[in-house]
Amino acid sequence: MHLTFYKFSQHRLTGLALLLVTAGAMVQPIYRNVDKNGKVTFSDRAPTASTEPAAGPQAGATTPANAGLPYELRQVAQRYLVTLYSSDDCAPCGDARTLLTTRGIPFEERTVKSNEEVEALQRLSSQTSLPLLTIGSQQLKGYSDTAWSQYLDAAGYPKSNSLPAGYRNAPARPLVAQQAAPAPRAAAAPAAQPAPPPAAPSDPGAGNPAGIKF
Repeated sequence: MHLTFYKFSQHRLTGLALLLVTAGAMVQPIYRNVDKNGKVTFSDRAPTASTEPAAGPQAGATTPANAGLPYELRQVAQRYLVTLYSSDDCAPCGDARTLLTTRGIPFEERTVKSNEEVEALQRLSSQTSLPLLTIGSQQLKGYSDTAWSQYLDAAGYPKSNSLPAGYRNAPARPLVAQQAAPAPRAAAAPAAQPAPPPAAPSDPGAGNPAGIKF
């Protein structure tokens, strides 16, 4: 098993940042508002405590991991899910985790330890270097606080921590789900052996000085 840990060199990200922003702007939600008299109206304004989103592909799609997030942050997290791929003894992975936690980014973490997980990482990213960050379908290979921050900005994540007090990301999980070992099979009962033929009568005294019989 071989993993490479390295710092990601900064590239020009303006075009991709604009692409992410444009993609986010194209998905403008429409909200269904109901007033106290039961009158229904539709608006592009975010709902208040007395309104609810209009039914659509993402309405009601809140996952348990994002439950309790502020509404706008929850919308961004659903559109651009953030996943960190890490491993033990990986200093850049620790720096990456600190950046996401300090900024208040809700994220999932997958660990890469076994040879099977290294192979899965290679199929996912075409390499075995860590850390790897995905924002939606975008992959960022190698840690760079500047580059990662620019991509998170482009996706619409807040620049400062807006998570509710006490919010915790889910514990890290293995990249490849561990399967329970199969239960051991019961040992087959030995086949019945035919009874030996009766011994021929012999002199009780031969080899048996006490003359014991059974």
